[in-house]
Amino acid sequence: MRPIIGVIGNHYLINDQYSVQTGGTMNFDALASVARCMPLIIPSNPDHVSVEELLACFDGFVFTGGRANVHPEEYGEPETDAHGSFDRGRDTISLNLIRACVASGQPFLGICRGFQEVAVAMGSSLHPEIRDLPGRENHRMPPDGTIEEKFALRHKVTVNEGGPFHRVFGATEVITNTLHGQGIKVAGPRVVVDGQAPDGTIEAIYIKDAPGFTMSVQWHPEYNAARDPASRPLFEAFGEAARTWNIRRAGLAQLRVS
Repeated sequence: MRPIIGVIGNHYLINDQYSVQTGGTMNFDALASVARCMPLIIPSNPDHVSVEELLACFDGFVFTGGRANVHPEEYGEPETDAHGSFDRGRDTISLNLIRACVASGQPFLGICRGFQEVAVAMGSSLHPEIRDLPGRENHRMPPDGTIEEKFALRHKVTVNEGGPFHRVFGATEVITNTLHGQGIKVAGPRVVVDGQAPDGTIEAIYIKDAPGFTMSVQWHPEYNAARDPASRPLFEAFGEAARTWNIRRAGLAQLRVS
């Protein structure tokens, strides 16, 4: 049986009226075809799910990108117009679930907003708008063009030699897309910066001394994951971590039965 991966949902209104929880198909494709796992959407509402139940049901989690940003109250700063829109239900579920996974060793992969959630959950602060900082490039999604043009490879990311990303990629430099406005300002005490863009923007992190898979990236590896030389090994590594957890979970369940 394939490992079951919880993919955090995003609150969305259809026709500005009907409330739904959504997830990007590219994430599901990457998990099913590359990581070889079964993805399921998690409703990001603490009235519907609890961290304890999620840990018991899933073999790993993916914290995906999303239109809303992490609320600045989560890192001790006041809300401003520059911070954009928010999804407080997702903040509540994601940040607590990340901390629980770090403690237990349950694997997770952070992507874009999910990368920022991992950073904030572990004590980091965020810049509300990277492109407004001196010397920084515009990392936002191009406003026009096809999906292929929006997700096109746009800059290098250099990772630390000998670090986990180097081991996964087999290289210290990869080319990535970029579709984010916010980014890490000050990294938390356990947040290890393992990759950066040429302008200094933090692009790859993991959590120091965590017993499980905690790799998180600021770009979108789910796009073209089966063919991209950086995305494929990242999802494969996450899938292997989830399979290891799945075997452990099955073994513990068997012990309880016997």
